[in-house]
Amino acid sequence: MPEVEIPIEKWTGAVKEVKLGGGGRKEVVVGGETTLPFLTFEGSIPNPPKVAIEVYDKEPSGWPSPLLSAWGDAVKDPGTWAKKAVEFGADIICLKLLSAHPEGGDTGAAEAKAVVDKVLSAVDIPLIVIGPGVAEKDNEVLTAASEAARGQRVALGNCEEKNYRTIAAVCISDGHVAIAKTPLDINLCKQLNIMLSDIGVPLDSTIMDPDTGALGYGIEYGYSINERLRLAGLGGDAMTTLPIINHAGSEVWRQKEAKTGEGVPATWGDHEERSVVWEAVTASTVINAGCDIVVMCHPKAVERIKATIDKLMGK
Repeated sequence: MPEVEIPIEKWTGAVKEVKLGGGGRKEVVVGGETTLPFLTFEGSIPNPPKVAIEVYDKEPSGWPSPLLSAWGDAVKDPGTWAKKAVEFGADIICLKLLSAHPEGGDTGAAEAKAVVDKVLSAVDIPLIVIGPGVAEKDNEVLTAASEAARGQRVALGNCEEKNYRTIAAVCISDGHVAIAKTPLDINLCKQLNIMLSDIGVPLDSTIMDPDTGALGYGIEYGYSINERLRLAGLGGDAMTTLPIINHAGSEVWRQKEAKTGEGVPATWGDHEERSVVWEAVTASTVINAGCDIVVMCHPKAVERIKATIDKLMGK
């Protein structure tokens, strides 16, 4: 029998490598792939997907019991919470400045700077800082966060069409990474990347956040958009060759399958196990779509997805 030659896809593009950390802080590099996720026989994957764990700047309210009990009193202090996240295997801390939302405390620049300082002092791994999602407040608190972390190359988000100039300016001046956030639309994603590049943000200082849904809540469409971005980048489209971040954890824990415990059908299974599986499967889906950083919540789900990444990388 003649030897059968396995067909190999040959790509012309490669995902940009983006470094987080430095300045005395541990460094993490994401991106760099020359092939689709985990297809190491077709190209190189120098940097496997990384796991970030969410930390809030205030004690969370309305969390489901399985998630709250997993963290205990650590959620009362962002520094303690960040240390606990490192113990649970976080490669990166994703600090969310929720208290800055006008309806959630309306804190400002001083409070943002103080909490960023606290988390940076508590842990030595890279940091992502996400604003409250209101453009004016994002500009205020992310500018303060940028100043507090100058020289330590954090990622700042969200950098959206309505406020990208301000966030881009502080990323350029302080040496940080911009998180380009768009709805689930490949053309909007590419357009924002072009605008950031045009005003001076290097491609190796930008990460894409094209959004997604949780398992059962639009994950199919989210997968499609993430995969199309990766295919376009590997196909040679320079403006889609950026690493991708995905907030799988928060998407899962706001859905009823993760939030609901008492009074549900027995077929739904144990509340904690069901919720952890929901998050782990969602995270597994997005890394197979091309995600380079997956932001998660429950320690048990983190443990499962890190083991999954190791297996997919052949470790």
